[in-house]
Amino acid sequence: MICLGIESTAHTFGAGIIDDKGKTLANVKDSYTTVSGGIHPSEARRHHEAVCDKVIENALIDADIKAHEINLISFSQGPGLAPCLVVGMEKAKELSKKLDVPLVGVNHCIAHLEIGRLLTKAKDPVLLYVSGANTQVIAYEGGKYRIFGETLDNGVGNFLDAFARLLGIGFPGGPKIYELALKGKNYIELPYVVKGMDISVGGILTNLKQKINSGSYKKEDLAYSCQETVFAMLIEVAERAMAHCEKNELLLGGGVCCNKRLQEMCNKMCNDRGSRCFIPLNNVMVDNGLMIAWQGILEMRNGTKKLNKVDIRPYWRTDDVKVDWR
Repeated sequence: MICLGIESTAHTFGAGIIDDKGKTLANVKDSYTTVSGGIHPSEARRHHEAVCDKVIENALIDADIKAHEINLISFSQGPGLAPCLVVGMEKAKELSKKLDVPLVGVNHCIAHLEIGRLLTKAKDPVLLYVSGANTQVIAYEGGKYRIFGETLDNGVGNFLDAFARLLGIGFPGGPKIYELALKGKNYIELPYVVKGMDISVGGILTNLKQKINSGSYKKEDLAYSCQETVFAMLIEVAERAMAHCEKNELLLGGGVCCNKRLQEMCNKMCNDRGSRCFIPLNNVMVDNGLMIAWQGILEMRNGTKKLNKVDIRPYWRTDDVKVDWR
């Protein structure tokens, strides 16, 4: 079986192709970016509409197959930005009808976890999932993927984008803040907000804004301090989830986890507790169609969905998904 997966939850439109043995055939994407400011959902939607056909065409070329060889279409049903999700859903419906193949809508967050498990060979990890809108600590317990910790306000990726806007360095902000942080030399104390197993970043952003406006701090030092503080918060809750669930594997997922400093901190924590840290390649930690394709194949064990019942689910939570493929 060969599945074509379509990703369109936020700034990226991606198309991935994989077979039921887990062999990667293609993983192509095109992302919406800005010189300044953050993501505008309506503009991201127009971007996706403009590039979707070319991205899918390039995926078929990379896979060296024809469209009629596709046996299944899957798409990211949620969570995500509704205008962006609609583009992927409509294209998936169109292809499913044209090729006369089943259509499956999958949960974007779980797709991150499952592609990571496939490609790293992690068996039963805690997933530290850190992207734009999503920040969750997830583990499989009691027949479901359960959220053991999450953000109480903004996702860390969106928080970093907002910080980047305050600094005037554009979108996406995370990679630019990382480069800026490499030049930082002085740690500046910031609020450290962990509440139980959850984190909060809204107050940190307000504090950073005040410090920027004061003109008393270097941007490089603020970027460095921001990363050190927020990443430490993430690792604290991830480590406690590992202890609580008695798991000895940590898997990273989401675009923010491409950050080398976060990876260093995760590796150190895992080494200190005698556990293993699994870090997939960047092209599957960021939003991508390959993970949606693989999740589509897993979901086939749960049957398929009729076209007239398929719709987007912008607020679909990880722990609302019935897991019957494990």
